[in-house]
Amino acid sequence: MTNKILSRCGWCHGDSLYEQYHDQEWGVPLHDDQRLFEFLCLEGAQAGLAWITVLRKRTAYRELFDLFDIATVANYSDKKLEQLLSNPAIIRNRLKVYSARNNAKAVMAIQNEFGSLNEFLWRYVNHQPIQNRYARLEDVPAETELSRQLSKELKKRGFNFVGPTIMYAFMQATGMVNDHLVSCYRHSQVSP
Repeated sequence: MTNKILSRCGWCHGDSLYEQYHDQEWGVPLHDDQRLFEFLCLEGAQAGLAWITVLRKRTAYRELFDLFDIATVANYSDKKLEQLLSNPAIIRNRLKVYSARNNAKAVMAIQNEFGSLNEFLWRYVNHQPIQNRYARLEDVPAETELSRQLSKELKKRGFNFVGPTIMYAFMQATGMVNDHLVSCYRHSQVSP
């Protein structure tokens, strides 16, 4: 039996948790509002930090933020948010923690207007993942015109921690864009 070495995107090498995330989640189209909200929160928490930092804390985030149930998080009291800020299992940045409640309320407003967060977000890509064909990691942009448009719209609707770079990372993570390198074995697997 031969052990075949998989060709992956270069950003995930050297850490089994990172590789597992890359292999099983990153770039796979997500359409569940609760999971989309989770990624909005986690991508915002990641601002200024390495994604692996958030990934290592994701289990704690899920537990402490009630599995990112949108209505529950929207109703968090200041006392609940202060309790979260005292927990070393998550990133204890006041603005980031408080943004979860703020963004949950903004998601609920979007759900009321569009029927779902999924519908609102995926219309930006005509409900089909954008299939990029980058050969090198350095060719992958940090943001795009589309992520700038989405960021601007979300900010207008009251969201926090949704800058264009954060939103492009969100679009990559949730499969709105396929930014697996063409040499990566996952590129063709997440293509329609």
